[in-house]
Amino acid sequence: MSTVALIDYGSGNLASAEKALVAAARAGGDRLRVLVTDKPDEILAADRIVLPGVGAFAACMHALEARSGVVEAMTQAVTKGGKPFLGVCVGMQLLATRGLEFGETAGLGWIPGDVRRIEPAGHQFKVPHMGWNALEGVAAHPLFEGLEDGAHMYFTHSFAIYPSDPAASIARTDHGGAFTAAVAKANIAGVQFHPEKSQAAGLRLLHNFLEWRP
Repeated sequence: MSTVALIDYGSGNLASAEKALVAAARAGGDRLRVLVTDKPDEILAADRIVLPGVGAFAACMHALEARSGVVEAMTQAVTKGGKPFLGVCVGMQLLATRGLEFGETAGLGWIPGDVRRIEPAGHQFKVPHMGWNALEGVAAHPLFEGLEDGAHMYFTHSFAIYPSDPAASIARTDHGGAFTAAVAKANIAGVQFHPEKSQAAGLRLLHNFLEWRP
């Protein structure tokens, strides 16, 4: 049985994320243990890692750093150990070099780039961006197997990641202007939307993550 470490640092919809991961595994016939944890040894022992996040970049980064040994264990498991990693919403934004929300805050730096406020063109496009939006420019990546351009996902955010390397962006969406909806680099991936709230399409993406062998 494989184990997914769902990182608990006081941010994120952990219960919904846990249920969605279990449902995605069952749909694919996989045996999976989802472990909600902030223990470095459990993170290091897990087969996969998911980092959720809801709220402001700075608050989430500081909360993550406040959990003793968690960032170090994640870094060891992911960047050195090559274990598949998925960041969700702010958990994806924390992959960036820095966040520019309420000042400048250093991120994990796994996907070089900035996180900054989206600035849609047109008064009809509100911020925060909340609701269903179609994915565009979906790359041929295992995370999107069975999902094509036009797949709808659920978003709720005011900031987005702007990767330094455009190749790191594997899907976009448009809300008065295009911005990155998903990133990937080697064994690291992140999505701005909430797959746990995105019904069948979101469950398919989570199943793809559980099957991903980077």
